[in-house]
Amino acid sequence: MMAHYAFLDENNIVTEVIAGKDETELIEGLDPETWYGNFRGQVCKRTSYNTDGGVHKNNETPFRKNYAGIGYTYDTERDAFIEVKPAESWTLNETTCKWEPPVAKPINGIWNWVEETLSWESPF
Repeated sequence: MMAHYAFLDENNIVTEVIAGKDETELIEGLDPETWYGNFRGQVCKRTSYNTDGGVHKNNETPFRKNYAGIGYTYDTERDAFIEVKPAESWTLNETTCKWEPPVAKPINGIWNWVEETLSWESPF
């Protein structure tokens, strides 16, 4: 079994995500987060591929709210990975740690957010 790990820069921004040793396996007597972090000289945090919006898709315990991606921020207070804010008007949902628009996205079709009008518009 494997786990995924995110490397952070000095501003807690994710610079890379790797697949590595299962989180229960020690490497040279250290947990993988610590070992990978020491090896790379960066802070390393485990991330769960199966966690999205604070929900684990296999009904297991969710981990750090969201799977990390390059450019995401690791929020130490929330112990969560948060994607880049898509637009200035969007707000962070504290439960899911996902950004939400001020107007709900229509269910059907392809829609693009237009910040100037604070609305969803179809590209077609």
